[in-house]
Amino acid sequence: MDIFLSQLFTGLSIASILLVVALGLSIIYGTTGVINLAHGEFVMLGAYMSWFLQTFLGISLIPAIPLILIGMFGLGWLIERTVIRTLYSRPLDTILATWGIGILAQQLIRLSAGGELRYVELPAALNESIEIMGASVSLYRLFILGVALLLFAVTWFLFNKTRFGQKIRALTQNSYMAESFGINKGQVYSLTFAYGAALAGIAGALVSPLKSVSPEMGTGYVVDAFMVVVMGGVDSLIGTVASSFLIGQMSGVFAYLSNDTLAKALVFLIVIVVIRVRPNGLFHSSTRS
Repeated sequence: MDIFLSQLFTGLSIASILLVVALGLSIIYGTTGVINLAHGEFVMLGAYMSWFLQTFLGISLIPAIPLILIGMFGLGWLIERTVIRTLYSRPLDTILATWGIGILAQQLIRLSAGGELRYVELPAALNESIEIMGASVSLYRLFILGVALLLFAVTWFLFNKTRFGQKIRALTQNSYMAESFGINKGQVYSLTFAYGAALAGIAGALVSPLKSVSPEMGTGYVVDAFMVVVMGGVDSLIGTVASSFLIGQMSGVFAYLSNDTLAKALVFLIVIVVIRVRPNGLFHSSTRS
């Protein structure tokens, strides 16, 4: 029972990181139609910002999160305004451009911070464990879960209960009709892309105390995030939540029973089976025009 609960909370922490990464990826693609191959590098940049703030400015992880949110939001907005905005009618070019942005981000980090592994310390207040039904559970993993659920709640409220969310849904359903009613598509796309980048940056900051920080660390997360989005349904926030927790739990259980490599292969296989049966994902809800 203790081992089961420990694996359960480990899987939940993995799923929480996937949820935050996939939320950003899902809302960018679901709103703008851009397949953002640089999303993993946004995760990596958030982790490096956490390392930089802690190492050079003495700012620990928790107070650094709002700064990382603002910084990554600004970076995402700048990238959308200067690069992505001119490519919306050319989907293949957006793939190439975001891939190039990702490579550029990796090389800039190597030149400025070096290619060696970096490490971020756990916040002192969360560097403990508590017992839950006899199982030892890290406070930091519970913190990750709480932050992920909070970000999902904020995202759901923003997209479903605000005028900004109404504009996004209108553009998603019929962008030409929405523009004819005075909705500024460029502004909505800029803010959505920036918000997605900010979510990815926060995910990188959250995972930085658990894994070594390196220029290539984002690659694995963007692959997993794509699996989450495809399995859950591109236009469904609920689908993103459900699939992230399914994939997170499966990854934790399979890794415990075998090894990380086999666990990854089994998860891929299950995702392939799911999209073969339901090509639009488990919770596909809307169409784009």
